[in-house]
Amino acid sequence: MAGLKGETPPTGGVEATPAVELGEAPVLTTEEFEQARQIFFDRCAGCHGVLRNGATGPALTPDKTLPKGTLALASIIFNGTPRGMPDWGKQGVLTAEQAELMAKYIQNEPPAPPEMSMEQMRGFWKVLVAPEDRPTEPQHTRNWENFFAVTLRDAGQVAVIDGDTYEVVATVNTGYAVHISRMSATGRYVYTIGRDGKTALIDLWMDPPAVVAEVKTCYDARSVEVSKYNGPEGDFTDRYAIVGCYWPPHFVIVDGLTLEPLKVVSTRSYTYDTQEYHPEPRVASIVASHFSPKWVVNVKETGQIWLVDYTDVQNPAIKMLNAERFLHDGGWDASGRYFLVAANNANKIVVLDVQEEKVAAIVETEKIPHPGRGANWIDPVFGPVWSTSHLGEGALVAIGTDPVNHPEYAWKVVRTIPLPGAGSLFLKTHPNSDWIWVDHTLNPDEEIQRTVCVIAKANPVEPYKCWQVADYGRAVHFEYNMEGNQVWVSVWGRADDPGRTGEIVVYDDKTLEEIARIPNLVTPTGKFNVYNTVKDIY
Repeated sequence: MAGLKGETPPTGGVEATPAVELGEAPVLTTEEFEQARQIFFDRCAGCHGVLRNGATGPALTPDKTLPKGTLALASIIFNGTPRGMPDWGKQGVLTAEQAELMAKYIQNEPPAPPEMSMEQMRGFWKVLVAPEDRPTEPQHTRNWENFFAVTLRDAGQVAVIDGDTYEVVATVNTGYAVHISRMSATGRYVYTIGRDGKTALIDLWMDPPAVVAEVKTCYDARSVEVSKYNGPEGDFTDRYAIVGCYWPPHFVIVDGLTLEPLKVVSTRSYTYDTQEYHPEPRVASIVASHFSPKWVVNVKETGQIWLVDYTDVQNPAIKMLNAERFLHDGGWDASGRYFLVAANNANKIVVLDVQEEKVAAIVETEKIPHPGRGANWIDPVFGPVWSTSHLGEGALVAIGTDPVNHPEYAWKVVRTIPLPGAGSLFLKTHPNSDWIWVDHTLNPDEEIQRTVCVIAKANPVEPYKCWQVADYGRAVHFEYNMEGNQVWVSVWGRADDPGRTGEIVVYDDKTLEEIARIPNLVTPTGKFNVYNTVKDIY
């Protein structure tokens, strides 16, 4: 994409025009247009789409934005909305002038971003330490299975933190604003995917842990996963990895130990229901099946789930399942057979039976479910359930997940628990825990943004306790340590506010008392414990 971080597009000999004026849209100079385009990529494209056709957030094409006008649009951008639109101005991320600039920008036609070829990807590919030169055993005495990979969003880094001592063991450069970290099947490696499409491979056995390979396979991405199948069809443990991209809309299969790009597959296709061509079907969450050598690839805008067979990566067989539009994030049920994924702007959860390779159910929920990976727990009345919170509604729902022993509750919303407000991004629990933890990160109220709540599994009718974790920033994302007796919560501050850039607060999960703070982290967001991520514990 022209103007994306680290990218300077070729001009092709064409001189830049001094202004951009499209129809009745406000006029922007070239400098203003480029500034706005970069801000849109950094802050807006994830929800609204590179082409602004909408997904988690509404469409922002000129036919939608011009009638609203600059003043109204700037107010929304600056102040946010109760449905999950961040208050970029109140946070201090954008000034009033920048909010007005963005309001003008989205009234113009979206610029056409470039594609990316295999040749370009291979040009970005680097092996910093070859597999044969890597350690054959850990080079330190730390309990690396209790390491946390912590996204330092605005620094373009990941901190590796020791879960036993709370020490920052290493801070490594990754892609910009890492969206998730996923572990190799063995747990030794961390795969990070930045919103700039850069994948980094971190070896936790090195002292200190370090990046051993990297590749850029697109300009905007959200997902990465490894091959995990080991069975009659072969042992594919960590042999391959897959990177799911937002732009260009494709996925790329890479070598699991070197990240060498091997195969590109476009996801441009037709919507599952109206069968209309869509130019931007972005790849959302990806998980690896343990039943067969396949990845579960969720294609957002067309509403399809693709089962990608990786036994022959140059000729991958793909089974396309009709599901629901706006597929986003999700996680396994406790049995590991069913994958539940949010079709967030459709207000639904799709249940995929990975063993039978079919959609088992589609469940209606509250507005804009955003589960992260969700939370599995035992309801005292309804038995095994999986839960999600919501961006657009102050509610946490529980969906029955046991069709064998509790068929009357399976794939139904059996409980709706009220929360202090909307704007929740994540919830978390652990099999050993009495609680379900939930945040309210994107709520427009500053106090609620900093508030976390716990719901007692024994009496899940309302929050047991809610409190603010800090006097600044936003509380976001939870992760347990390896033993399941401590919970880590991020305080997402501002990179340009010394002393308030962010920290992690560690709580005793039994007593809910604060144990420690890990200070002076630059905008920490997602945290991924090695053991829990490998074992899919949530």
